[in-house]
Amino acid sequence: MQIIKDRHLVENTWTFIADDSQLPDDGDITVTFGRWLADKEQLLKRSGQTGVRLNPSDQIEPLADDLSKIGVIELNFPIFGDGRLFSQARLLRSRDGYQGEIRAVGDYLPDQVFYLSRVGVNAFEFTNPDHIHEALVAMNNFSVRYQTSTN
Repeated sequence: MQIIKDRHLVENTWTFIADDSQLPDDGDITVTFGRWLADKEQLLKRSGQTGVRLNPSDQIEPLADDLSKIGVIELNFPIFGDGRLFSQARLLRSRDGYQGEIRAVGDYLPDQVFYLSRVGVNAFEFTNPDHIHEALVAMNNFSVRYQTSTN
């Protein structure tokens, strides 16, 4: 499946592994924040990169020392109206200096990608493939910006 990364369509090479699923020996995977904390040593020994999926209620401070080991951070939007992940993205970029991929996943709207990109999200995965092209258009909806951003 394709995603938007850095304003281009690319193939998604990452697979989310649920907490109750066995970890594969190789390949690029993402796991929940809880699983990262519980199985970090095992995850770091795998062949392939590991990413972390954050929910709005997850506290990102425990990740600060691990950011250089995390290939992608997925922000999982359970509902499109929950804005806490916008703040997490901003903090990861500005306070914590995270330079890797920050990807929006879950239930968010194509209209939100412009604002998400302003706070540091640089990749977007949609469950509905029709939203990809809407999101690419939405990234260019505004030519004037009133606030500073992380990019």
